[in-house]
Amino acid sequence: MKDNKDQKKRLSITESPSEFDHLEEMSVHELITNINQEDAKVHLAVRKALPQIEALVDRIVNRMQKGGRIFYLGAGTSGRLGVLDASELPPTFGVPDSMVIGLIAGGDVALRKAVEAAEDDSDKAWNELQKYNISDLDTIIGIAASGTTPYVIGGIKHGRENGVLTGCITCNPNSKVAEAAEFPVEAIVGPEFVTGSTRLKAGTAQKMILNMITTTIMIKLGRVKGNRMVNMQLTNKKLVERGSRMIMEELNLSFDESKRLLLLHGSVRKAVEAYNDSYK
Repeated sequence: MKDNKDQKKRLSITESPSEFDHLEEMSVHELITNINQEDAKVHLAVRKALPQIEALVDRIVNRMQKGGRIFYLGAGTSGRLGVLDASELPPTFGVPDSMVIGLIAGGDVALRKAVEAAEDDSDKAWNELQKYNISDLDTIIGIAASGTTPYVIGGIKHGRENGVLTGCITCNPNSKVAEAAEFPVEAIVGPEFVTGSTRLKAGTAQKMILNMITTTIMIKLGRVKGNRMVNMQLTNKKLVERGSRMIMEELNLSFDESKRLLLLHGSVRKAVEAYNDSYK
């Protein structure tokens, strides 16, 4: 009996049994309703973490204004979410893909397939970061739902020892990754609907926090004007049309003239600035 109590005490929240059972006996309606009920807890957990997110972002902005970068470290779902966030920033905000870089345990192959034991090497992440000439202007953000991933913890520890700003996003309180990071963010979403499946609530919380961090940073770095993505890359017809409408509304021009200016200058910001300069 004592062994069982000790085991429960050591069990992390993300690995705790679901509050629901006999899932296979539920109807489709019951399953999606209960998952939605659990998802509703995510934004509340993220809200509680806002002071931690603010403290981390404030320090990142200062470094990035001086040329610093962000490196995400993660394994499995957490690693994929970091790579996803990093890959969305260049087309959205027109920044180079070297500004925010996502590293996943096991390399790019792990984006599609699980790579066994890749996350268990505590020196691997730091070795990979050396290829990018990481410096004290940069920031490492470890993403680990459980807070126990050696790949992530090792990278944060090495980074902190070398003067790199370190943060983390985790869904367990008092975790090893939070202890290692200078600025931990803890979104405690509770047990998963399917026990231990952190691609659910934990993954949703991590995605929300990553959105907050990088969107806020990009705005503070001047990559948004008003509420618009004026530096977005014109990678498809939809974005060209969106950019043309932005210029129409900003300069009170026709759609065709706005589109001509956009394609000539390559971004909404440059088109508007060039037009205004021509009439000074």
